[in-house]
Amino acid sequence: MFPDLTSDDIFRIETRRLWMRWPRAADAAAITAFASLPEAAQMTAAIPHPYPPGEAERFILRSRADNANKKALVLALTQKSGVRTMMGLISASVSEAQDIELGYVLAPAFWGKGLATEAVKAFIDIIFGVTGTARIHANSRVINPASRRVLEKSGFVYVDTGLDYLAARGGLYPCDRFELDRKTWNLRRGARILPPMVHQNHDANQQAELDELAASPEA
Repeated sequence: MFPDLTSDDIFRIETRRLWMRWPRAADAAAITAFASLPEAAQMTAAIPHPYPPGEAERFILRSRADNANKKALVLALTQKSGVRTMMGLISASVSEAQDIELGYVLAPAFWGKGLATEAVKAFIDIIFGVTGTARIHANSRVINPASRRVLEKSGFVYVDTGLDYLAARGGLYPCDRFELDRKTWNLRRGARILPPMVHQNHDANQQAELDELAASPEA
């Protein structure tokens, strides 16, 4: 699913305020610091609480292996300015239906600054740009309206609410389910030319969609 482009640890995504890059061993302390906070962990499906000793190191090794094997794309979020603090994680993995599942977590100290939305928007542009996936799915716990707003601002459409199994929480929890399909993503972006790295990876079908949008009176 994921291309050679993202399977090399020099891969980067740049936004106005962020660098997104592969996790590295030096990130373990920062990951442990925010993953250990209940307000962060309990909003996720994958971060256990209490956070076990050595879990950050194990997570980093798994993430780098999955990136290298093209099974997923897991990136660390860091500030572009100053000391480039590592403040969160964002990930894309392949579902059983061969769609993409989006996940992210941001350190509570950085909440309320629009950073999660900035990261998600750039990340989904890359995912649609370098893969052939038809849609991206994302879930948010119903007690997490901030995450819902991030998804809505990023173009995701609400699908329904139901009980989802959250492995790290050990049971079923009410979650709002969202999705963003390729057509909706293209309509949001219009006929704007993609960054070179992404544009070069469009297949013929994707380019045909862009050409059709450019020719449409509504584009």
